[in-house]
Amino acid sequence: MDGLGGFLQSRRAVLRPEDVGLLSYGERRRVSGLRREELAQLAGVSVSYYIRLEQGQSQNASDEVLAALARALRLSETEREHLFTLARPGSPVPHRERPDVEHVRPGVRQLIGAMDDVPAVVLGRFGDVLAWNRMGHAFLAGHVDPARADQPGNRPNKVRMLFLDAHMRELYVDWLDKARESVAYLRMLVARHVEDPKLAELIGDLCVRSTEFARLWATHEVSECDPHVRRFRHPLVGRLTLTQEVMRPDASDQLFLTWTAESGSPSEAALNLLSRAARGI
Repeated sequence: MDGLGGFLQSRRAVLRPEDVGLLSYGERRRVSGLRREELAQLAGVSVSYYIRLEQGQSQNASDEVLAALARALRLSETEREHLFTLARPGSPVPHRERPDVEHVRPGVRQLIGAMDDVPAVVLGRFGDVLAWNRMGHAFLAGHVDPARADQPGNRPNKVRMLFLDAHMRELYVDWLDKARESVAYLRMLVARHVEDPKLAELIGDLCVRSTEFARLWATHEVSECDPHVRRFRHPLVGRLTLTQEVMRPDASDQLFLTWTAESGSPSEAALNLLSRAARGI
């Protein structure tokens, strides 16, 4: 089950009766999490209506019903937004067999090129590397031909590499956290890009080739791509603790990512060493 029904089912599966103030009296339960009738009770809707909603047989849930379900399920703001997006998909935009090639604005290219000592990368809406500066390439994927970012049919995909590329797996000290975050962000994109063939191809390929991706995909977790501090294990300069900043250069789903270190820290010294190596000094 996918879409709205799958999301609702996954969210009630992670809640226990005691989490929402219900008494379970210690009875044996055949399902994990809340039962459908328990969630319907908490949201103030009939059981039959909720079942139709979860089974995809009711497409016109009101804002009030969706808000009540969000409260009953204890959804975060990101999850609440995702719930409303799933329930209001609108008319999917028709796609050609080959979607338009993504491009980076010239000004953005100039900006990342001017950032000599800061790793910077621009990702397309589904994780393709559209552009990177010398440090961005050296930091993320020095083993990959940097020219591939300029080859639309051969661009590295950061999500695919995260699961299928040994270098990328080794780079992230907390790889599972990063993997979970990346899959949850893809979940958000699915609701925004209904029936996009390129996204469907990416998800299908990863589900087949990575059991870890398939397991995480089945959880229906959602999250935005937000700034954070993460630990890395780089093959040339060793351990680093870096802050990832996330910007969106325009109204699209492109992401402008940078990684910086705290001033005077060992991680800053390691980044400086990587910068010298990237320049061949």
